[in-house]
Parts: sequence; C-alpha cells; structure tokens
Amino acid sequence: MLMWLQNLGQSGMRVFQRLGEASLFLLQILMGIPSLIRHPRLLVHELYSVGVLSLAIIVISGLTVGMVLGLQMYNTLVDFGTEDSLGPVVALSLVRELGPVLTALLFSGRAGSALTAEIGLMKATDQLSVMEMMAVDPVKRVVVPRYVAGLISMPLLAAMFSAVGILGSYIVGVGMLGVDDGAFWSQMQHKVALDADVVNGVIKSIVFGMVAAWIAVFEGYKAVPTTEGVSRATTRTVVHTAFAVLGLDFILTAIMFGDN
Repeated sequence: MLMWLQNLGQSGMRVFQRLGEASLFLLQILMGIPSLIRHPRLLVHELYSVGVLSLAIIVISGLTVGMVLGLQMYNTLVDFGTEDSLGPVVALSLVRELGPVLTALLFSGRAGSALTAEIGLMKATDQLSVMEMMAVDPVKRVVVPRYVAGLISMPLLAAMFSAVGILGSYIVGVGMLGVDDGAFWSQMQHKVALDADVVNGVIKSIVFGMVAAWIAVFEGYKAVPTTEGVSRATTRTVVHTAFAVLGLDFILTAIMFGDN
C-alpha cells in the first residue's frame, strides 16, 4: 500500500512538472510572436501546411457528419411532427458542439501529429542544435510560426466544418426526405443567434486551437531525439489533445450555456 501511494505521488509530481514546463514553453512562444513580423513567409508557409492541407478531411468529414446528423434528427423529429425544425436542430448541434470539437480532434490527428513529428525529427537530426549554434532561436524560427498557424487555422476549419455539415443536412433533409426548403432556412435563421451560438462556437474553436497547437509543438520540441521518442511524442499529442478538448468542451459549455 505504501509503495502504491509512493508511485502515485511520483506520477502526480511528474504530471505537475510537465504542466509547468509546458506553461513556461507557452510563455516563451507568446513572447516570440512579435518576431513573425520580420518573417511573414514562415507564417504563410505554415498556414498552407496546417490549414489548407487539412481542408480535404475537414470538408469530407463535415459533409458526412451533416448528412448522418440530418438523417438521424429527421427520424427523431418526424415522430413528434416537428420535422420542419430539422434546420435549427442540426445548425445548433454543429455550431455549438460538433463543429469545434470534431474539427479539433481531426486537426490533432492530421495537423497536430504532423507538427509534432516534424519538430521532433528536426530535434533528432540536430537541426535545432545547429540553429542555436548559428545564434538563431529555434523557438522563434520553428515553433512560433507553427503555433500561430494552428491558432489561426482552427476557427476557420471549424467554420468550414459547420457550414459543410449544414449543407449535408440540407441535401438529406430537403433533397431526399422532403423537408420544406423555406422552413429549413427560415427556422434556422430565427433560432440560431449570432451572439449566443455562433460567437460562442467561434470562442470554443479558438480555445481548442490554442490548446491543440500548444500540445503539438510542445511534444515535438520536448521529444526524446530518437525514432521511438518522436513516435511516442506523436501519440501523446493525439491522446492529450483529445482529453484536453473534451474536458474543455464541458467546461466551456457549462459556462456559455449553463444558464439557458
């Protein structure tokens, strides 16, 4: 029993030590953001790598999720004779929850893991050490552009996911199941509020983007400089991001919509 408590305490200390290192690393990143003004091409390149190259999986996933959501919601609403409410139900589900959360999970699986692997391999091949020898700060040169690109890309990708998802539900609901076209859009416009729903969804996606990009670059920069170390760091990025996003989603939902 005593040994178990000792191991538990050591594990807890390691967790807090890791959180402290990550917090100091985030502070170092934030202090290096002004340096991007002198190197805008680095940011543009990373925006393409992190954001544009993630569009395919976001669009396809958003379309299929919207189609499935429209079909499932219709089968539920038709039992109560409220199938005309399909538009606002799907829109609120996507804008408030599914859009930001699923985009963050997809982002961590595609872009986050790539960022971790890229930075980890640069560390394993001593590229970061060479930069330090040349008096170039690797955090400002390598980490900061990738972090800012992830922070900018996440809200845009989440908006794309939600928009395509609504289109998918429209195709299924109106095109296949016969929901009234005017009722679909008019009720959505009436029920979905800009400040209470859309803005809160954007805030969620920004927070998720900050956390997902932070975990990705931190795990890559602190990875053990071996093949196995980079592989483990990439796995940690996906797992830790999923836990963080789901936990933060509950907290943000309770704060934003708890009084409704």
